[in-house]
Amino acid sequence: MAEKRYYGQFCGLAAALDVIGERWTLLILRELLIGPVRFNELSENLPGIGPNLLTDRLRLLAEHGLVRTEPVPEDGRGKRYLLTGLGTSLLPSILGLAKWGMQFLTEDDAVNGASRSAWGFLAVQAMIDPAEVSEVDESYEFRVDDEVFHIAVRSGQATAARGAATDPVMVVGTTAATFIRIGAQMLSPFDALVAGALKIDGDPDAVQRCTRLIGLSAKPPLTRAR
Repeated sequence: MAEKRYYGQFCGLAAALDVIGERWTLLILRELLIGPVRFNELSENLPGIGPNLLTDRLRLLAEHGLVRTEPVPEDGRGKRYLLTGLGTSLLPSILGLAKWGMQFLTEDDAVNGASRSAWGFLAVQAMIDPAEVSEVDESYEFRVDDEVFHIAVRSGQATAARGAATDPVMVVGTTAATFIRIGAQMLSPFDALVAGALKIDGDPDAVQRCTRLIGLSAKPPLTRAR
């Protein structure tokens, strides 16, 4: 394994990149932000990374206090990786990068790139616009392939969580690829509905509030240069 590079600059950004700037590191953190995971599961969710490189990246993250291990419940010999508080504190930054990066997604990425339903959970968190949180307390549920998550609006705050909502006023059903296409403004919710790729059940006013909250209201798909 090649020796890790350091920028050697007295700068916060350079120091951050010394820790998380190596290839694959941010994607490892993305997976751990979804939840604790075993090594083999982490490897499967990152097609293209070799086991030695994954081991090296996890070791460096652990050395910097971002990642730790714990026993797997009901498996005395197994262990799984999870983020520490320091690692979890990267969530806003990673969500911001994910939202910024959506503008560069292409149809080729959608057709040929890997996709996971759990990435939809991070995508919806990145899409939440705090300025569009309504004054109505309610929940919106999303069923993306085999993943279920929701947004709860309470007292002017919107919080995303995995699992089903309690008494959701709106339920969305779609695939991971379609959900990310919509979030990246490659496909409008209306066109997805017409094509049968998206199903929405719920109160029309709540649907409007939710689309505004996640930045999809009255926004045309982006035109990307070839």
